[in-house]
Amino acid sequence: MRLKDRVAIITGGSRGIGRAGAIALAREGAKVVIASRGKDKADEAVNLIKANGGEAIFIQADIGNPEQVQSMVRRTLEQYKKVDILVNNAGITDDAFFEKMSRRQWERVVNVNLNGTFYCTREVVPHMIENRYGRIINTSSVSGKKGAIAQSNYAATKAAIIGLTLSLAQELGPKGITVNAVSPGFIHTDMTVRIPEKIRLKALGKIPVGKFGLPEDIANTYVFLAGDEGSYYNGAVLDIDGGISV
Repeated sequence: MRLKDRVAIITGGSRGIGRAGAIALAREGAKVVIASRGKDKADEAVNLIKANGGEAIFIQADIGNPEQVQSMVRRTLEQYKKVDILVNNAGITDDAFFEKMSRRQWERVVNVNLNGTFYCTREVVPHMIENRYGRIINTSSVSGKKGAIAQSNYAATKAAIIGLTLSLAQELGPKGITVNAVSPGFIHTDMTVRIPEKIRLKALGKIPVGKFGLPEDIANTYVFLAGDEGSYYNGAVLDIDGGISV
């Protein structure tokens, strides 16, 4: 129970990496708020956590909408009185080759992945500062370091998240708040299933360990960074990619 009595918000917590993260945080004793646009999958995750003796609630929110983020954090504080951990996990793709990428595609991905991370972090930081304690974990991607064909919008947001993480680590570290990022590679999720098989097989051939990761691989790192064992990590960007970025 490494996170006993801690309150954690995880965005995009209804499926994939976020769902695994929510379950892992709850298993370690955290009271988990799953923030998601979709209700059905989020309710399933909440019910699973409760069935295993954990505590979780679902708050519907589009993190690209600052008013909804404000409401989500306000409701969390009403329920639990504090926010100890924020996992900025939610993210989307809207792929196209750059010359064919529309302004809508660019702005949609930037608004969710980057602006959403900003909105959520901005709302919780004042409360963390007041309590002199906080763990903020941002989710970047191997694409943020290496780039990706037909994902210039996605890669740009993930690179920006690394810059945001490094800056906030310096600003907030003296106030009792650590800020770190994880950088997943190819993980078995709905997002990677949509990648054409030819590209997936090509990527698999470049991974030294010879396999894609599991959502639990990222979830376990969320737990580590959120707990006391990761307390001296600040401004770290942890590659969880089987060695593909080496």
